[in-house]
Amino acid sequence: MRHGKHNHILGVKKEHRRALLANLAAALIEHGRIETTLAKAKALRPFIEKIITLAKKAHQTEIVEQKLHFRRLAIARVRDVYAIHRLFDEKVSEFLKRVGGYVRIYKLVPRQGDAAKMAIIEFVAADDTGYKKSRKKRAKRVQKAPVEELVTQEA
Repeated sequence: MRHGKHNHILGVKKEHRRALLANLAAALIEHGRIETTLAKAKALRPFIEKIITLAKKAHQTEIVEQKLHFRRLAIARVRDVYAIHRLFDEKVSEFLKRVGGYVRIYKLVPRQGDAAKMAIIEFVAADDTGYKKSRKKRAKRVQKAPVEELVTQEA
């Protein structure tokens, strides 16, 4: 069955989508932050996080063939050797202490020309814990009187 297979189609064919995500990933690795549409940013997040995970695995293993294997898998997906070189050799040290959540998406105002929802996607710093969620005030519950008291009050 094909349940749950409809993920980030972006209105293009498979080959176009793969090339688009590869180019966005290479730009994100090179610049650290890019501005794109919200749909493309949401599609890029799982793609780039899997590439970063490959870089982390390559950094943690001692076997040279395994390191080369992970690098080749990343090059096959991103298709930019310079970007993969930069990620695997320079930027991977930033992500070693994080367990997932390597990128963050900020929503922006719509684009003026076609009113497309815009977003900024950027790498998260290693020591960044994110924002603190505010504590919601709990509504005080009215305590109900026990049934026995209600019976004695009525009598």
